[in-house]
Amino acid sequence: MCFLTALSEQAQYPPIMSEELLVDRRADGVVLLTLNDPARRNAMSDAMTAAWREVIADLRDDAGLRCVVVTGAGTAFSSGGDLAWIAERGEVEVAPLRDHMLGFYRTWLSIRSLEVPTVAAVNGAAVGAGLCLALACDLRYAAADAKLVAPFTRLGIHPGMAATYLLPEAGGLPLAREMLFTGRVVTGAQAASHGLVNRAVPREEVLDEALGVAAEIAERAPVATRLTKAALADGGQPSLEAALRWESLAQPVTMASDDLAEGIAAQRERRAPRFTGR
Repeated sequence: MCFLTALSEQAQYPPIMSEELLVDRRADGVVLLTLNDPARRNAMSDAMTAAWREVIADLRDDAGLRCVVVTGAGTAFSSGGDLAWIAERGEVEVAPLRDHMLGFYRTWLSIRSLEVPTVAAVNGAAVGAGLCLALACDLRYAAADAKLVAPFTRLGIHPGMAATYLLPEAGGLPLAREMLFTGRVVTGAQAASHGLVNRAVPREEVLDEALGVAAEIAERAPVATRLTKAALADGGQPSLEAALRWESLAQPVTMASDDLAEGIAAQRERRAPRFTGR
Protein backbone atom coordinates (compact mmCIF):
# COMPACT_ATOMS: atom_id res chain seq x y z
CA MET A 1 0.00 0.00 0.00
CA CYS A 2 1.43 3.36 -1.01
CA PHE A 3 1.83 6.27 1.40
CA LEU A 4 -0.89 8.34 -0.31
CA THR A 5 -3.44 5.53 -0.22
CA ALA A 6 -2.68 4.60 3.38
CA LEU A 7 -3.35 8.15 4.52
CA SER A 8 -6.74 8.19 2.87
CA GLU A 9 -8.10 5.14 4.67
CA GLN A 10 -10.07 5.99 7.80
CA ALA A 11 -9.31 3.11 10.15
CA GLN A 12 -11.58 2.64 13.14
CA TYR A 13 -9.83 2.22 16.48
CA PRO A 14 -11.49 1.17 19.72
CA PRO A 15 -11.13 3.62 22.63
CA ILE A 16 -8.25 2.98 24.99
CA MET A 17 -9.56 2.81 28.53
CA SER A 18 -7.37 4.52 31.10
CA GLU A 19 -8.15 6.66 34.12
CA GLU A 20 -4.76 8.40 33.90
CA LEU A 21 -4.97 9.43 30.24
CA LEU A 22 -8.17 10.49 28.50
CA VAL A 23 -8.40 10.06 24.72
CA ASP A 24 -10.94 12.09 22.75
CA ARG A 25 -11.02 11.16 19.06
CA ARG A 26 -12.77 13.85 17.04
CA ALA A 27 -14.51 13.54 13.69
CA ASP A 28 -12.03 15.88 11.94
CA GLY A 29 -9.04 13.65 12.72
CA VAL A 30 -7.91 15.65 15.75
CA VAL A 31 -7.18 13.63 18.90
CA LEU A 32 -7.16 15.32 22.31
CA LEU A 33 -5.01 13.64 24.98
CA THR A 34 -5.65 14.79 28.56
CA LEU A 35 -3.25 13.89 31.37
CA ASN A 36 -5.77 13.01 34.05
CA ASP A 37 -4.49 13.02 37.61
CA PRO A 38 -5.43 16.53 38.75
CA ALA A 39 -5.07 15.69 42.45
CA ARG A 40 -1.36 15.12 41.84
CA ARG A 41 -1.06 17.89 39.22
CA ASN A 42 -0.83 15.25 36.50
CA ALA A 43 2.46 13.79 37.70
CA MET A 44 3.89 11.23 35.30
CA SER A 45 3.27 8.07 37.28
CA ASP A 46 4.10 4.54 36.14
CA ALA A 47 0.43 3.99 35.29
CA MET A 48 0.18 7.17 33.25
CA THR A 49 3.46 6.37 31.49
CA ALA A 50 2.17 2.92 30.53
CA ALA A 51 -1.07 4.41 29.22
CA TRP A 52 0.87 7.01 27.22
CA ARG A 53 3.04 4.31 25.64
CA GLU A 54 -0.04 2.40 24.50
CA VAL A 55 -1.88 5.44 23.18
CA ILE A 56 1.05 6.80 21.16
CA ALA A 57 1.64 3.38 19.61
CA ASP A 58 -2.03 3.28 18.67
CA LEU A 59 -1.95 6.77 17.15
CA ARG A 60 1.17 5.96 15.15
CA ASP A 61 -0.87 3.42 13.17
CA ASP A 62 -3.94 5.66 12.70
CA ALA A 63 -4.11 6.60 9.00
CA GLY A 64 -6.95 9.03 9.67
CA LEU A 65 -5.02 11.03 12.25
CA ARG A 66 -4.51 14.70 11.39
CA CYS A 67 -3.31 16.40 14.57
CA VAL A 68 -2.79 15.64 18.28
CA VAL A 69 -3.45 18.06 21.15
CA VAL A 70 -2.09 17.42 24.65
CA THR A 71 -3.34 19.12 27.81
CA GLY A 72 -3.74 18.50 31.53
CA ALA A 73 -6.82 18.04 33.69
CA GLY A 74 -7.42 20.59 36.42
CA THR A 75 -5.12 23.54 37.02
CA ALA A 76 -1.80 22.06 35.87
CA PHE A 77 -0.40 20.79 32.59
CA SER A 78 1.98 18.41 34.39
CA SER A 79 4.13 18.57 37.49
CA GLY A 80 6.58 16.23 35.77
CA GLY A 81 8.21 13.08 37.06
CA ASP A 82 6.88 11.42 40.19
CA LEU A 83 9.18 12.72 42.96
CA ALA A 84 8.04 9.98 45.31
CA TRP A 85 9.29 7.42 42.80
CA ILE A 86 12.63 9.22 42.53
CA ALA A 87 13.03 9.37 46.31
CA GLU A 88 12.29 5.67 46.67
CA ARG A 89 15.00 4.80 44.13
CA GLY A 90 17.62 7.18 45.44
CA GLU A 91 19.97 4.41 46.53
CA VAL A 92 19.59 2.13 43.53
CA GLU A 93 22.71 1.55 41.44
CA VAL A 94 23.32 3.82 38.48
CA ALA A 95 23.00 1.21 35.70
CA PRO A 96 19.39 0.12 36.42
CA LEU A 97 18.39 3.73 37.08
CA ARG A 98 19.82 4.72 33.70
CA ASP A 99 17.85 1.98 31.96
CA HIS A 100 14.66 2.98 33.73
CA MET A 101 15.06 6.68 32.99
CA LEU A 102 15.85 6.05 29.32
CA GLY A 103 12.63 4.06 29.04
CA PHE A 104 10.70 6.85 30.75
CA TYR A 105 12.20 9.57 28.53
CA ARG A 106 11.68 7.64 25.31
CA THR A 107 8.11 6.74 26.16
CA TRP A 108 7.02 10.34 26.74
CA LEU A 109 9.10 11.81 23.93
CA SER A 110 7.67 9.26 21.48
CA ILE A 111 5.10 11.93 20.62
CA ARG A 112 7.85 13.41 18.43
CA SER A 113 7.74 10.28 16.29
CA LEU A 114 4.16 10.90 15.18
CA GLU A 115 3.99 11.98 11.54
CA VAL A 116 1.26 14.56 12.19
CA PRO A 117 1.65 17.94 13.90
CA THR A 118 1.26 17.97 17.68
CA VAL A 119 0.04 20.83 19.88
CA ALA A 120 0.50 21.41 23.62
CA ALA A 121 -2.27 23.31 25.41
CA VAL A 122 -0.34 24.39 28.51
CA ASN A 123 -3.27 25.17 30.77
CA GLY A 124 -1.17 25.55 33.94
CA ALA A 125 2.12 24.65 35.53
CA ALA A 126 4.53 22.68 33.33
CA VAL A 127 7.38 21.48 35.52
CA GLY A 128 10.51 19.49 34.69
CA ALA A 129 9.55 16.51 32.55
CA GLY A 130 6.11 18.08 32.15
CA LEU A 131 7.73 21.13 30.55
CA CYS A 132 9.77 18.83 28.31
CA LEU A 133 6.59 17.10 27.15
CA ALA A 134 5.18 20.46 26.09
CA LEU A 135 8.45 21.33 24.36
CA ALA A 136 8.37 18.01 22.52
CA CYS A 137 5.20 19.13 20.73
CA ASP A 138 5.44 21.06 17.47
CA LEU A 139 3.31 23.97 18.69
CA ARG A 140 2.61 25.32 22.17
CA TYR A 141 -0.13 27.62 23.47
CA ALA A 142 0.04 28.57 27.13
CA ALA A 143 -2.01 30.31 29.76
CA ALA A 144 -0.47 33.74 30.27
CA ASP A 145 -0.10 33.02 33.99
CA ALA A 146 1.10 29.41 33.60
CA LYS A 147 4.37 28.62 35.35
CA LEU A 148 7.00 26.94 33.21
CA VAL A 149 10.01 25.75 35.15
CA ALA A 150 12.93 23.34 34.89
CA PRO A 151 13.83 23.00 38.59
CA PHE A 152 16.38 20.21 38.24
CA THR A 153 19.45 21.90 39.74
CA ARG A 154 17.33 23.33 42.55
CA LEU A 155 16.50 19.74 43.48
CA GLY A 156 20.09 18.53 43.18
CA ILE A 157 19.51 16.52 40.01
CA HIS A 158 20.83 16.86 36.48
CA PRO A 159 18.25 17.87 33.84
CA GLY A 160 16.50 14.95 32.19
CA MET A 161 14.04 14.05 29.43
CA ALA A 162 16.13 15.90 26.84
CA ALA A 163 15.73 19.26 28.60
CA THR A 164 19.24 20.21 27.48
CA TYR A 165 18.13 19.70 23.86
CA LEU A 166 14.48 20.78 23.90
CA LEU A 167 14.91 24.07 25.76
CA PRO A 168 17.63 25.44 23.44
CA GLU A 169 15.70 24.19 20.41
CA ALA A 170 12.53 26.01 21.43
CA GLY A 171 13.75 29.10 23.27
CA GLY A 172 17.39 29.52 22.34
CA LEU A 173 20.55 28.81 24.30
CA PRO A 174 20.60 31.95 26.50
CA LEU A 175 17.12 31.28 27.88
CA ALA A 176 17.87 27.57 28.25
CA ARG A 177 21.00 28.34 30.26
CA GLU A 178 19.14 30.71 32.53
CA MET A 179 16.27 28.31 33.18
CA LEU A 180 18.49 25.28 33.70
CA PHE A 181 21.18 27.01 35.78
CA THR A 182 18.77 28.87 38.06
CA GLY A 183 15.58 26.85 37.93
CA ARG A 184 13.63 30.09 37.84
CA VAL A 185 9.97 30.23 36.82
CA VAL A 186 8.97 31.65 33.44
CA THR A 187 5.32 32.61 32.96
CA GLY A 188 3.40 31.77 29.84
CA ALA A 189 3.48 35.44 28.82
CA GLN A 190 7.27 35.60 29.28
CA ALA A 191 7.68 32.31 27.43
CA ALA A 192 5.78 33.74 24.46
CA SER A 193 8.11 36.74 24.33
CA HIS A 194 11.07 34.33 24.06
CA GLY A 195 9.41 32.05 21.51
CA LEU A 196 9.28 29.19 24.02
CA VAL A 197 5.54 29.01 23.31
CA ASN A 198 3.76 30.23 20.19
CA ARG A 199 1.22 32.33 22.01
CA ALA A 200 0.01 33.11 25.53
CA VAL A 201 -3.71 33.62 26.14
CA PRO A 202 -6.02 33.84 29.15
CA ARG A 203 -6.18 30.52 30.99
CA GLU A 204 -9.80 29.85 30.08
CA GLU A 205 -8.98 30.20 26.37
CA VAL A 206 -5.95 27.90 26.16
CA LEU A 207 -7.65 24.67 25.11
CA ASP A 208 -9.94 26.41 22.61
CA GLU A 209 -6.90 28.17 21.12
CA ALA A 210 -5.01 24.89 20.73
CA LEU A 211 -8.02 23.01 19.34
CA GLY A 212 -8.69 25.86 16.91
CA VAL A 213 -5.17 25.61 15.53
CA ALA A 214 -5.46 21.81 15.41
CA ALA A 215 -8.72 22.09 13.45
CA GLU A 216 -6.98 24.35 10.91
CA ILE A 217 -4.17 21.82 10.55
CA ALA A 218 -6.70 19.01 10.13
CA GLU A 219 -8.27 20.87 7.18
CA ARG A 220 -4.98 21.00 5.25
CA ALA A 221 -3.76 18.38 2.81
CA PRO A 222 -2.56 15.49 4.98
CA VAL A 223 0.28 14.25 2.78
CA ALA A 224 1.70 17.74 2.36
CA THR A 225 1.36 18.38 6.09
CA ARG A 226 3.14 15.17 7.09
CA LEU A 227 5.96 15.78 4.64
CA THR A 228 6.30 19.35 5.91
CA LYS A 229 6.58 18.09 9.47
CA ALA A 230 9.31 15.68 8.33
CA ALA A 231 11.15 18.57 6.69
CA LEU A 232 11.10 20.59 9.91
CA ALA A 233 12.00 17.74 12.29
CA ASP A 234 14.89 18.28 14.72
CA GLY A 235 15.36 21.91 13.85
CA GLY A 236 14.75 21.70 10.13
CA GLN A 237 17.11 21.05 7.25
CA PRO A 238 20.83 21.35 8.09
CA SER A 239 21.64 23.47 5.04
CA LEU A 240 20.14 25.25 2.06
CA GLU A 241 21.31 22.45 -0.24
CA ALA A 242 19.70 19.81 2.00
CA ALA A 243 16.44 21.77 1.92
CA LEU A 244 16.55 21.98 -1.87
CA ARG A 245 17.19 18.25 -2.21
CA TRP A 246 14.36 17.36 0.19
CA GLU A 247 11.87 19.74 -1.41
CA SER A 248 12.76 18.62 -4.94
CA LEU A 249 11.62 15.15 -3.88
CA ALA A 250 8.75 15.94 -1.51
CA GLN A 251 7.07 18.58 -3.67
CA PRO A 252 6.73 16.25 -6.69
CA VAL A 253 5.13 13.65 -4.39
CA THR A 254 2.39 16.14 -3.61
CA MET A 255 2.21 17.30 -7.23
CA ALA A 256 1.20 13.76 -8.15
CA SER A 257 -1.64 13.74 -5.62
CA ASP A 258 -5.35 14.30 -6.12
CA ASP A 259 -5.18 16.76 -3.24
CA LEU A 260 -3.22 19.27 -5.31
CA ALA A 261 -5.90 19.25 -8.02
CA GLU A 262 -8.56 19.66 -5.32
CA GLY A 263 -6.66 22.52 -3.69
CA ILE A 264 -6.32 24.40 -6.99
CA ALA A 265 -9.98 23.76 -7.89
CA ALA A 266 -11.14 24.96 -4.49
CA GLN A 267 -9.12 28.14 -4.83
CA ARG A 268 -10.57 28.85 -8.27
CA GLU A 269 -14.11 28.13 -7.06
CA ARG A 270 -13.57 30.11 -3.85
CA ARG A 271 -14.60 27.28 -1.56
CA ALA A 272 -13.02 25.21 1.17
CA PRO A 273 -11.00 22.27 -0.21
CA ARG A 274 -12.01 18.70 0.58
CA PHE A 275 -8.72 16.89 0.93
CA THR A 276 -8.71 13.08 0.99
CA GLY A 277 -5.01 12.29 1.39
CA ARG A 278 -4.80 10.77 -2.09
